[in-house]
Amino acid sequence: MLEGKRSAFSIISLEAKKYLFSSSSSAASLSAVLDPFLPATESAAQETPFSPAPLHPRSFVSALVRCRSPAEIKKVHALATTAAMIDNLGVANKHVYIYAQHGALADAYALFSRMKERDNVSWSVIVGGFVKVGYYANCLQTFRDFVRSGLRIDNFTLPFVLRACRDTVSLRLGVEIHHLVFKAGLQSDLSVSASLVDMYARCGDVDDARKVFDRMPKRHMVTWTVMMSGYAECGNPEESLALFDRMRGEGVVPDKIATVTVAFACAKLGVMHKAKMIHDYISSWNFSLNVILGTALIDMYAKCGSADDARVIFDRMKDRNVISWNSMISAYGIHGRGREALDLFPLMLQSGIRPNRITFVSILSACSHAGLVDEGRQFFHLMERDYSIEPDVKHYTCMVDLLGRAGKLYEALELSEKMTLEKDEGFWGALLGACRIHGDAVLAEKAAKSLLELRPRNSGYYVLLSNIYANAGRWEDVAEVRDLMASRSLRKKPGWTWIEINKETHRFGVGDKSHPRSKEIYETLKVLIEKLESAGYVPDTNFVLHDIDEELKAGFLYTHSEKLAIAFGLFATPESTTLRITKNLRVCGDCHTFIKLASSVMDREIIVRDAHRFHHFNGGGSCSCGDYW
Repeated sequence: MLEGKRSAFSIISLEAKKYLFSSSSSAASLSAVLDPFLPATESAAQETPFSPAPLHPRSFVSALVRCRSPAEIKKVHALATTAAMIDNLGVANKHVYIYAQHGALADAYALFSRMKERDNVSWSVIVGGFVKVGYYANCLQTFRDFVRSGLRIDNFTLPFVLRACRDTVSLRLGVEIHHLVFKAGLQSDLSVSASLVDMYARCGDVDDARKVFDRMPKRHMVTWTVMMSGYAECGNPEESLALFDRMRGEGVVPDKIATVTVAFACAKLGVMHKAKMIHDYISSWNFSLNVILGTALIDMYAKCGSADDARVIFDRMKDRNVISWNSMISAYGIHGRGREALDLFPLMLQSGIRPNRITFVSILSACSHAGLVDEGRQFFHLMERDYSIEPDVKHYTCMVDLLGRAGKLYEALELSEKMTLEKDEGFWGALLGACRIHGDAVLAEKAAKSLLELRPRNSGYYVLLSNIYANAGRWEDVAEVRDLMASRSLRKKPGWTWIEINKETHRFGVGDKSHPRSKEIYETLKVLIEKLESAGYVPDTNFVLHDIDEELKAGFLYTHSEKLAIAFGLFATPESTTLRITKNLRVCGDCHTFIKLASSVMDREIIVRDAHRFHHFNGGGSCSCGDYW
């Protein structure tokens, strides 16, 4: 019966590790069911586990509670069998439960199979035992047997089997079990409803998770946290933050785990005023900055635009693990502060923390963002020579990105040819991106062909190749790529830019006129362009990837979403206010030049988070990326 985690019954390969939390509500319920069998007094608990009073079920159960290993359980099991007590339902259930608690599932299932009588507790114990050790196929098969047994399914067993559906990402089975919940009239049970929310959210179906969530008459902290996490994981961090506000409005006091979840959502969205609000909340409740919470705040501040605030959190942490150090190194990396990222490495070693694979990914990425080619090469060789960490595809991807950005495309290609590992999407994407920067259409075609074999439905790669052809003036090839996209019903991902103004977020698309203050935005933009042109700005029409008139190209560039967002920020905020904008795609070269000059002419600090990194324009006509991005 025991088939392991990769049984033929498995629906989908395990993905449980990507989730932050696991449900344990049903375990508490099961303990409550078995509590009547526990020892009544402290003195009873001190007895030898192998000398139960003869013919008394409670004595055998008390002895089982004190067992510390499967070997001890088997001795009690033997005594119970000799005393003809193993046929007692309570004694048998407790044996199965204790075997399962100690991970002895073969023994648990062998006894369960021989039981002359089984009740709901019996089935719940064995189903829950399989889930605990990750034997999900066995759990699901046993649950099917339970349903066929004719016993009424209950709120003890259902949370376990829903957790198995969650951890195997088996939405179809989860929906079938949801139907059983309705048939059993358990849709109002809190533990079952919480498990349904968890299952749907972790399987990516946040809409159905929300339907169950909204119907719950009462919600505990775990359910709120799971729902917020589901929204953050599925690309809707705004709703995650809205739920956090609603939870507090209903008088529910968030715990550390909920706070970590909302910090993760805030990092996804990149909204600084929310980051400050979450930090203030943590301070008001005097939550200690343990490793998990502190690391979450480092990541949150870094992705909301402030590596300095991330460092403050890092320095305040009493305990740090390798993940904390990696997060701080990565924070400096995405902000273009490569030297500071590298300076952390010897401090990490001095603190007694040994670097791992992710440490070197973070280090190499920081070198790539800062153009530190020699340093990157040194760390790439150091990891294997001094730490016996063999480079994997992520490390090679970082090196290709580093060398490619520096214009050393054929050195990157030579490195790739030495790889014995299978090249993945990230690897070829890094090479294709480097080809775009340096206009190498020949090598771009090689990278694009490999990418489109791996991900034929990813429109971004078609667009990137089309852009490279356009920059090279190969308009027939551009048309061919676009025809191929059309034949496959693929569309370019639209570009959006968000800006924070007075604790509100405003979104703009290219040529957008839907904003209530659109007239003022375009008037401000017109004046700003005139000032920049007087200061020497000339629109770079190479970034308009259409074969059209130059004047039309310039007009198209002027209405890029980031320019509209900046124009709005200029008149909607006081003169000294820092403008923070977020773009879902990589900022184009013309907009980068435009923002540098706008920051200088208007004497404003402008912080831009694009799909790859942060750009800090400090008003002096320069960017933190050093024009290297």
